Amino acid sequence: MPIVDRVILLLTGLVAIYLLWRLFSHKKQSTESTRYDLYYMVSFAVLLVAGLLLIIFTYSALESELVVIVAVLIPAGLAVGLVAEFAPAWEKVMVPFALAGLIAIAITAFTGPAQVGTIILACVHAVFGLTIVILPIVVAAKGKAPGAFVLVSVGGAVISLGGMALAFLKSGRQLLFFTADLTFTLLAPILLVMALAYTWGLMKKMAA
Repeated sequence: MPIVDRVILLLTGLVAIYLLWRLFSHKKQSTESTRYDLYYMVSFAVLLVAGLLLIIFTYSALESELVVIVAVLIPAGLAVGLVAEFAPAWEKVMVPFALAGLIAIAITAFTGPAQVGTIILACVHAVFGLTIVILPIVVAAKGKAPGAFVLVSVGGAVISLGGMALAFLKSGRQLLFFTADLTFTLLAPILLVMALAYTWGLMKKMAA
């Protein structure tokens, strides 16, 4: 792993720590129920741990099935958090889907054919990704959040693309033009861009 990637991952971890602190402070100061902040915090806690693991073990850590499974918690936490905050009626659907998706990914990662695991991983990522991309845009368009909240959509699109590229590589295939070299070259910057976009969008929403 190039030193520049380690620096970028370190910066990503610092951004994650900052947002975790802001989310914790927001939840502590709020007089209303903000359990959605807990879902957001899960995402960024996993991002922080994942970044540290990559710094320590380099990209070889991605060969572990456990890392791939845990990494799904990043989009899962954010998608469930968005639904819980802005479409609470669907929370009872999204939470069981997220749990079922994680269980299915875990089972197929260790026991099923690689192709089946890739399909399930891609489908679960697609649902979370679409939720993260579409919901902030709709919310901002309706005036329920500031315009800058659409940056969460940008972060969701970026990480979804990166996650799909990694999933295809793990199955021995390639997503569009994302070769292994290109994917690993872009992975650290993708994580940083995602973290910054999420942080800015969520901070603007909390400040509104």
